[in-house]
Amino acid sequence: MTKARLFCKLRNPRRISATVAGAAVLALVAVAVWVAPARASDNAPEWFRTAASQTLPEYSKETSAVVLYDEEIITVKDNGEIEVTRRHACKLLRPDGREECGYAFVRFDNQTKVASFQAWTIMPSGAQIQTKQKEAIEVSLVDFEVFNDERAKVIKFPEANVGSVVGYEYTQRQRPFVFEDDWIIQRSIPVKFARLSLTLPPNWEFSTFWANFAEQKPVSSNGNQNVWEVHDVPALEDEPEMPPMRAIAARMGLKYFPSNPAMRAKTTGSWDDIATWYNSLTVNSRVPSPAMQQKVTELTAGVTDPLTQMKLLTAYMQSNIRYAAIEIGIGGWQPHAAADVFAHQYGDCKDKATLLSAMLKQIGIDSYYVPIYTDRGIVNPKFPSISFNHVILAIKLPDSIPDSGLFATMKDDRTGRILFFDPTNEYVPLGYLPSYLQDNYGLVVMPTGGELVKLPLAAPASNRLLRTASLNLQPTGALTGEVRELRYGGPAEEERSVFLRMKPADRQKLVERFLGDSLSSFTLNTASIGNLDKMDQSLLVTYKFTSDGYAKNAGDLLILRPRVMGEKGSSILSGKPRKYPIEFREATRQDDVFDITLPQGYVVDELPKPVAAQCPYGTYKSEVVVDGNVLHYKRTYEITDIVVPTQHLDEVRDFFHQIAADEKASAVLRRSTP
Repeated sequence: MTKARLFCKLRNPRRISATVAGAAVLALVAVAVWVAPARASDNAPEWFRTAASQTLPEYSKETSAVVLYDEEIITVKDNGEIEVTRRHACKLLRPDGREECGYAFVRFDNQTKVASFQAWTIMPSGAQIQTKQKEAIEVSLVDFEVFNDERAKVIKFPEANVGSVVGYEYTQRQRPFVFEDDWIIQRSIPVKFARLSLTLPPNWEFSTFWANFAEQKPVSSNGNQNVWEVHDVPALEDEPEMPPMRAIAARMGLKYFPSNPAMRAKTTGSWDDIATWYNSLTVNSRVPSPAMQQKVTELTAGVTDPLTQMKLLTAYMQSNIRYAAIEIGIGGWQPHAAADVFAHQYGDCKDKATLLSAMLKQIGIDSYYVPIYTDRGIVNPKFPSISFNHVILAIKLPDSIPDSGLFATMKDDRTGRILFFDPTNEYVPLGYLPSYLQDNYGLVVMPTGGELVKLPLAAPASNRLLRTASLNLQPTGALTGEVRELRYGGPAEEERSVFLRMKPADRQKLVERFLGDSLSSFTLNTASIGNLDKMDQSLLVTYKFTSDGYAKNAGDLLILRPRVMGEKGSSILSGKPRKYPIEFREATRQDDVFDITLPQGYVVDELPKPVAAQCPYGTYKSEVVVDGNVLHYKRTYEITDIVVPTQHLDEVRDFFHQIAADEKASAVLRRSTP
C-alpha cells in the first residue's frame, strides 16, 4: 500500500517493482554494502511454506520472478491508530530476478512504529534461512531533501539464486493524518495471488475505486471486516513512450473514515472538502515579513505594469530560492511560513509556492495553491483523494493583463481567469507550464473550498522548434553549412535543462550526438548557444558542420537525402501488438527549412513527391522544390494531442510509417552534358 504524501520533487517514475511502487528503495539498496548474515532455520511460517510449494504455470522466458503471495491486513482502531501486517513471497526465475525480489523492506516515519520484521529464504535445495529485524539496515527513502522522516528497514537476500523463494512479514503501527491507501495489484512481474483485509471499528465506513482493472467485490464481508482477493495478475510490460506505470497499473484506491465529521471531511466527501482541509493547513503560512516586503519593493521599483511585476517575482523565485525540503510528520503536507522560507532562501514545492503567493499579494495579486501529481492518470475526478505529490500556484490575473503569450491560463466560474505556474521548475518561465502538468488534474484550493480542474494543454504553436539550414553540396558528395535552431516553449525547456546540467566544455557533445543520429560521418566545426540562462527568451543553437560523402556518387549521378537531419518517424509501434497507450511529451510544432546549394554542372533528375499525412493526433507535410541551383526542403510536423488510446494506435502507426518513408526519400542529381 502507498501512503499519501507530498514529495514535491519533480519526478517521473516509470517502473513499479515487485515489492514497492517507485524506484527509491531499488536505488538506495543497490548501493548499500551491508549484508544480513545467513542463519539456518526450519521455522518459516506456514503461509510462506505453502506459497513456496505451489505449482506454477508456465511463464515466458523473459519473466525474471513472480510474486507468489502478497497479503496486507489492515486493522483500524476507533482512535485512528492502524495496525498493518504485510506478508510477501516471491520466487526468482532468472538471475535478474534479484532486482525485483532481492530484498525485504518496510517503510516507516515518525508517525509509525515497526513492531516486528523478519524474512526467510528457501533455497532450491530446500534449506531455509532466516533473517531477523535486528539484522536489518535503515535507509532514507528520499535523497534529494535536507530532511525527510520517511525511512525504510531493509533486509537483502544476497544468498538467493534462481529457484529460491524469498519472503518477509512485518507488523507496523501507524497513526496517519489521512485515512487512504492505494493497493497496487499489478507490477512489473506477475502476481499469482494477492489479498487485502480491512477491519474497521463500529460506525466506520469505506469506499473503493478500481483503476485499470474490473471492480472486485469483497470475497468475504463480515460486519466491518472485508477481504478482497485477486489471482494471476499479468506483469506490466515495458513499452516505449508509454504512460507512467502507476497510471496504467491495476490498483484499488481505498478510503476509510469515521462518523466524526471533522475527521471525515479530509478523507472522503467531495474535492471541495479536501480543498477546505488543505486550506486549513496553509491559511496562516503566507504572512509576510518586513524583509520580504522590502525585497518585493526593490524588485518592482519603477515598474507599474502588473505582468512585468509578476515576471520579476517569478524569476526571482526560480533563480534565488533553491530547492530543499525539511518534512516531518504533517510537514509532508503543510508548508513552512513564507517568512521562514524567505529568510532561509530555500524550500520545497509547497514552500516555494507559499513564498511566491505571499510576494504576489504584496503587489495586489491573489493566488491559490494547486496540489497536483506530476504524472497524468493518477488523480481520478470520480474518486476524491489526496493523490498528489507536488504543489504549484494558480495566479488570479488582473483584467488589464491580456492572454497573449500566457499559454497556461484558464477561466473558471469560481476563480475567474487564472494562470498556472510552477515555482519549482527553474526552466519554465511564467506563461508556460511544464509538459507533465499540462492536461493533468489539479485541485485549486480557495479560502472557501476548491475544485478539481484539468490544467490546459498548450497549443502546438506555443512549443516550437524551427530549424533552418544553409548548406552547400560539393561534386564529391561532401555537404557543408550552418544550422540555426530556434526553440521556445517545451522544446526550449527540454534542451535548456540538458545544456545547463552539463559542464560548458561538454555541451558541444550534445550537438554531436544529435548530428550522429542523422549523419554517418561528420565534423562539427563550431557550435554556440544563445539565451541559455534567459528562461523567458527563445533558445538559439547555431552550429556549422561538414559531412564528407553525404551524397552518394553513382556514375553521373549524385543521390542525396533532402531531409539532412532530425527524425520525426518512429518505430514505437513496430513489432508485437502494443498493450498500452502512447503518451507524447507535449503538443508541438516543429519545422525544418533547408536550402542546399547544388554543385555546378548538375541538374535535378528526380525529386521526392510532396507528402501530407495526418491522424487524429498529428499532422505532417513536406515538399522539395528547386529554384535555380538551390534545392529547398521544407516540412512541418505537429503533435496536436498527447495521449493516444489503444483503439487509435493503428492510425498513429500508419502516420509514423508515412513520415519514416518520407524521411528516407532521396533526390537524384545528374551531371549535365557540356
